[in-house]
Amino acid sequence: MTDSVLLDPVDLEILRLLQNDARTTYRDLAAAVGVAPSTCLDRVARLRRSGVILGHELRLDPARLGRGLQALLLVQVRPHRRELIDPFVERVRALPESRALFHLTGPDDYLVHVAVTGTADLQRLVLDEFTSRREVARVETRLIFQQWECGPLLPPRPPAGAVTRDA
Repeated sequence: MTDSVLLDPVDLEILRLLQNDARTTYRDLAAAVGVAPSTCLDRVARLRRSGVILGHELRLDPARLGRGLQALLLVQVRPHRRELIDPFVERVRALPESRALFHLTGPDDYLVHVAVTGTADLQRLVLDEFTSRREVARVETRLIFQQWECGPLLPPRPPAGAVTRDA
């Protein structure tokens, strides 16, 4: 497990604002958090170097790209051995339909978020890219009716009454 990074209130506000709009200029960001633009630039650079900020991403609407049906595939791999799962993970990540891949505990080994053109495309994907693989024992499909984005990810708040260290 990676060690967490100590963040002060200004860092937290920078992270909150950037998660809401990663295109915010350093000048606007600095004004919003009450520091000089050069200080803001240094803080963001430090957050990148420390691994808190991993990058910036562009979000696209799958439906507007012709992939109007999204689903979650619960996949069981048997036997669950590295020599089988490494190529499986590599193949799933390379599929243009794949949006996210999660390695799980429990009866299912993987959760794959996919975006496809429709039910026939989903059936083709499941049959040709998943159940046709020898190591795939089972695939269960869940259609996604609607999806919502959630708020920014910030560190957990200390318990009430806990003593915290200032940055």
